[in-house]
Amino acid sequence: MESIAVCPGSFDPITYGHLDIIRRGAKVFDKVYVVVLNNIAKQPLFTVQERIELIREVTKDIPNVQVDEFSGLLIDYAKSVNANAILRGLRAVSDFEYEMQITSMNRVLNEDIETFFVMTNNQYSFLSSSIVKEVAKYNGKITELVPPIVEKELHKKFNA
Repeated sequence: MESIAVCPGSFDPITYGHLDIIRRGAKVFDKVYVVVLNNIAKQPLFTVQERIELIREVTKDIPNVQVDEFSGLLIDYAKSVNANAILRGLRAVSDFEYEMQITSMNRVLNEDIETFFVMTNNQYSFLSSSIVKEVAKYNGKITELVPPIVEKELHKKFNA
């Protein structure tokens, strides 16, 4: 049986921390769907389509990664692509508390889909899309935080 994982997130924008989790997951699973959450409760900087294009660009060298979008329940999306796992990154203990709640709910909805947590690389443990946007907004250095194409697109958004 093929092992398929879904790696969900808003990815607004994708960072090196996200890429670390995706690359490591791609070594473990036969296929990884990186899915962009379309959360209408948030005010994203990038459109869903822009985020998808950026993720596709920075993961094009990982052959078993596919990029998609979803809205609604993650567990429904996972089932629709025959995933048997959800791949999530953890940066700190505070992430764990939130993720534990989501994982517990997902187990109630579908106990056949497991959640796998990957501790982020220490060099990215502080990193979030929100921090990247804040630094980019004030023309701070983000070269070590995001891939070059993402840096370029962030500068376009804030210097338009």
